[in-house]
Amino acid sequence: MAWQREVSLADCDAAAPGIDRARVPRHVAIIMDGNGRWARKRGLPRTAGHRAGVKALREVVAACADIGVEYLTLFAFSTENWQRPRPEVSALMDLLVESLRTYLEELQQQGVRVRAIGHVDGLPPRARQAVQEAIAATAGNRRLTLVFALNYGGRREIVDAARAIARRVEAGDLRPEDIDETVFGRFLYTADLPDPDLLIRPSGEMRVSNFLLWQLAYTELYVTPVLWPDFSRHELFEAIRDFQRRERRFGRVGGTPRAGEGDGGC
Repeated sequence: MAWQREVSLADCDAAAPGIDRARVPRHVAIIMDGNGRWARKRGLPRTAGHRAGVKALREVVAACADIGVEYLTLFAFSTENWQRPRPEVSALMDLLVESLRTYLEELQQQGVRVRAIGHVDGLPPRARQAVQEAIAATAGNRRLTLVFALNYGGRREIVDAARAIARRVEAGDLRPEDIDETVFGRFLYTADLPDPDLLIRPSGEMRVSNFLLWQLAYTELYVTPVLWPDFSRHELFEAIRDFQRRERRFGRVGGTPRAGEGDGGC
């Protein structure tokens, strides 16, 4: 496929100037926020903002695949979003179905594997089917894993993990004294995924909104006032450049290599 071609250093610099390809975050998570405000500023219904957000989504997915991000997790629909007006929720579910089916071939061509975390079984049947179809169709792709957090809540994930562990203890399969952070992590929705290196929050809001509460323990946070429909590969690359200028200590004393210190290259 076209995306499997060899890429020169010149191509890398032209596509993403200032980014050290040897230090690209392995896992990027994004809270796709600001669709409603984007629409309101233009006198449009909120649904228009959600549709405009799909364009940003496609561009960011392609950009992540281009520069070597391995995992991209998107907060697409939270457990709290059911409280929104019913017409908006219905429109969001319809947009999910439409987008997955319309752009499935594009994802295939880019080598993107689709995953989902959250209570996907709680989605309407059409939405649930579209998600399952996309997961099955892209299961063999390995260039980028695109994880949709759907009907997802961070607290609910932790409670689900605690319940699953309690059942194992009750059955005699697990001893309480053997439960540590590593064991607990195996019961999370993201058990087979690395923790995010970088969380991006468009729209300027300074909160994580019940997203990946366990996994974000040492994630670098990047907040931008740009609303999600206006978010592009340029904003993504700026977030990654900022990430690479930081020193990640993971609770240790300083002196560990900075995110941007590497050998360079693609």
